[in-house]
This record gives sequence, structure tokens and C-alpha cells, in this order.
Amino acid sequence: MVRAVAVALSLLALAGCQILPESERSQRPRPPASGAGNAISNNPQARQCLAELGAAGAGFTPLPDRYAGPGCSLLNTVELSRLRGDGGSFTVTNLGPVACPTATAFAAWVRYGVDRAARVYLGSPIVRVETMGSYACRNVAGSGRRSAHATAEAIDVGAFHLADGRRISVLDDWNGGTSAEREFLRVVQRSACKRFETVLGPEYNAAHRDHFHLERGGDGGFCR
Repeated sequence: MVRAVAVALSLLALAGCQILPESERSQRPRPPASGAGNAISNNPQARQCLAELGAAGAGFTPLPDRYAGPGCSLLNTVELSRLRGDGGSFTVTNLGPVACPTATAFAAWVRYGVDRAARVYLGSPIVRVETMGSYACRNVAGSGRRSAHATAEAIDVGAFHLADGRRISVLDDWNGGTSAEREFLRVVQRSACKRFETVLGPEYNAAHRDHFHLERGGDGGFCR
């Protein structure tokens, strides 16, 4: 009798553990290894960039590394939520993933180039930077070469919102705004040329009539 009870208890314990045949166990999904899909923890340069971005007062979230297609990747990218200015912080809209070195250059440009120029030329700090995106798996228009957007190393900026309610846009104010607004846009473009390898604006071609293209990681030295 005692032996029968012991056998019954053993069978119940095995049932509770849901022990499966080896063939079924091999088909069950396994959790990813710690750090899978993200090389930041093993890349000193990536960690250093994130530290510099944090020291600049930016709010951001590191994103997992991934390859999206031939010539398209998201490596050491972040999602920016806010940037620091001299008098406070401001937001960035429509951005998407950005490579960390590009985000670091962008944060410095907005703080020291854009916000300070807005105070000097327009009499008001900025509160928001309106972008037209960053990452896109595509070629340079009219060519077979991948764009810097395909590796999240470029940002397109369309407008700036000021604390006094004004919106200064590349499309409307590069040629059509007040003299102060036109000068402001030209000053911030020249400032961008000191921090990015390639900067394109309305005077480059019609495709850039409504934004500044800010690019890192290119051949460098092209500002128009």
C-alpha cells in the first residue's frame, strides 16, 4: 500500500513539471541571450558616445542594433526625446533612430548654433526643432549609392519653433521671411557646417528647398 502511494505521488510530480519529449522541447522558443542584438556593451566607442550624449544633457534611449537590408543598418543608434539649451530643454519631433555620433553633433549644434542664434537674431529661444526624419533605407536620389539616411547618420531639419510662438521654416523663410529670419537660417546652416561633414540646403537643389540635410560619416567638406 505504501509503495502504491509513493508511485502515485511520483507520477503526479512528473505531470506537474510538464516534462516533454526532446523533439518537442527543441521546438519551443528560447529567450534571447543577454545583450543579443545590441553590441553597445561590447563596444567601447559606443559606450563613450552614449556617455558624451548624456553629459550634454540629452534625453535618449539606446536602441538595439539591427541590419535592415543590403547597405541599411541601425548600429549604435538612439531615440532622442529632448535636448538641452542654455535656458532649459527643448524637444525634437519626427526624428526616429539616429546614430549616436550624429545625435551628439546634432545636440551640440542645436544648443550652441541654433538656440543661441535664435536669441541673438530673433530675440527668443527655441522650444522645439521640427525634423523630417533620420533613418530611411534608401539610395541617394537619382543614384545607386546608399544615402547616409540608410545608416541613420543623417537628419533632415525643416523648422524651428520659438518660445514666443513663431515658427521659422526653411521652406517659408529662407527667401520669404523677414531679414532677421533669413539671416538666422543662414547662420544656423553655417554653424552646422562646422559640426557635420555634409550640409545641404535650399541653395543646393530643389529637393532641399524645404530642409537642411545634416550628415556625418561622409567624405566631408561639402556645405551648400
